[in-house]
Amino acid sequence: MTADNRRRRPAHRPGRDRLARPLSAPPGAGRADAATAPRAAVVGGGVAGLTAATALAERGVRVTLYERERVLGGRLAGWRTRLADGSTVTMSRGFHAFFRQYYNLRALLRRTDPSLSRLTGLPDYPLRHADGGHDSFRRVPRTPPLSALGFVALSRSFRVRDLARMDARAALPLLDVRVPGVYDRLDRISAHDFLEAIRFPAAARHLAFEVFSRSFFADPRRLSAAEMALMFHIYFLGSAEGLLFDVPDEPFPQALWDPLAAHLTRLGTELRTSTAVEAVRVLPGGGFAVAASRGAEERCDAVVLALDPGALRAVVARSEELGDAEWRERVARLRTAPPFLVSRLWLDRPVRGDRPGFLGTGGYGPLDNVSVLNRWEGEAARWAARTGGSVVELHAYALPGDADREVRQKELLGELHRIYPETRGARVVDARHEWRADCPLFPVGGYGDRPAVRTPTPGLVVAGDTVRTGLPVALMERAAASGFLAANALLSRWGLRGHPLWTVPDRGRGALLRWMASRSAHPG
Repeated sequence: MTADNRRRRPAHRPGRDRLARPLSAPPGAGRADAATAPRAAVVGGGVAGLTAATALAERGVRVTLYERERVLGGRLAGWRTRLADGSTVTMSRGFHAFFRQYYNLRALLRRTDPSLSRLTGLPDYPLRHADGGHDSFRRVPRTPPLSALGFVALSRSFRVRDLARMDARAALPLLDVRVPGVYDRLDRISAHDFLEAIRFPAAARHLAFEVFSRSFFADPRRLSAAEMALMFHIYFLGSAEGLLFDVPDEPFPQALWDPLAAHLTRLGTELRTSTAVEAVRVLPGGGFAVAASRGAEERCDAVVLALDPGALRAVVARSEELGDAEWRERVARLRTAPPFLVSRLWLDRPVRGDRPGFLGTGGYGPLDNVSVLNRWEGEAARWAARTGGSVVELHAYALPGDADREVRQKELLGELHRIYPETRGARVVDARHEWRADCPLFPVGGYGDRPAVRTPTPGLVVAGDTVRTGLPVALMERAAASGFLAANALLSRWGLRGHPLWTVPDRGRGALLRWMASRSAHPG
């Protein structure tokens, strides 16, 4: 190995996967001069906005972050609430899995927690179907292709004889997923129809794939097969990190966002919560004016729009000078996924001790998963220890827009009683129900409408899990990666050094698998 090769070799890897892909930091100065440092407005205080703000502020950029809610975190925000028993607890929009493949999200969290000590691993990722089927990822090998072979060998819902019934040729694209090629190939077919075309076993489909696809808050009939294939690559066939995951050991604000807010404040970032941005105006001499709900317009040199699809559509619609006609039309066509419900219940008695901390479900009416929060979250565990009770959270995704809320909430409670019968006799000390509809929808044929990080307007960039990154990332990791990419795009404009990124491998893991995938036919 030459000296040059040694210098290019990454000093460390973010996980166990030796094929994880590094993306070098764009070159430039390490920090802006304080007297001439550019100003940037970051609109949105979720994962993408916090990532972009951190990446910019660490290079000396003067950042103002606007967040319309009174707390940071976006879909991972948390807020204080008082229960009927007088306890003060933290409510949120629900459970999120921090997979070990989320290299860039973890890099953000390491800013305030270098060893990630505030994350704790759950011992299993169990799935259970109402027809009696159940699977687990605890004993499945992590490194492909052993992960796929191990899943088939251990699964009760995916039997070896099912392999003979599958259309292996049509399934071959799953062996070599690349971005954007996977969208060119599969974006015009639904996840449901793709699985039908390859004759994926019904039991395994209902138990595994539908559980995964609904994590995108969409029915598989409306979800792009490309997004499903990318998910399969990230979590299963393309990565050696496995399917087990970590969770914060305290509520999101305490574990994640309060420390990061303190870090940003030390870097000079101005955090403006409870401040919605109404519009962004392009100034004739360069730069932008940001009109917010509180205060006068403020000038800046660049803007990061890190918003959910509905908020992005609204800000762009009110900001007539942003982008060009084609870009604005594509943003206007972005759609939001159907509503979802998070019900958190504080019960007066414990859930049976052998129940898992998290359980993915299928066939239990609208119920998609159950979390027993006091198994891992410190605040919930302390409440349960003090009262002798338990804290249980129920999720229902992709609900009809006209769903009767009271009825759905009662249905979730009934399904909890069905799946964990010991809860039937429990009294609900208190409950909180969060109905939301602000997640991106990745519909069949919708990839072309999704914005890229860069826009037709110089100095304006977009970040969030809606965004096309050109990288094999999804969900929270797409939000974090896009935040770093948005910051890097602006830092390059100012001659400042960017930030490195990592992803899972950007292709199939072996030459043989890639060759086999190249022989496949489109299943549609």
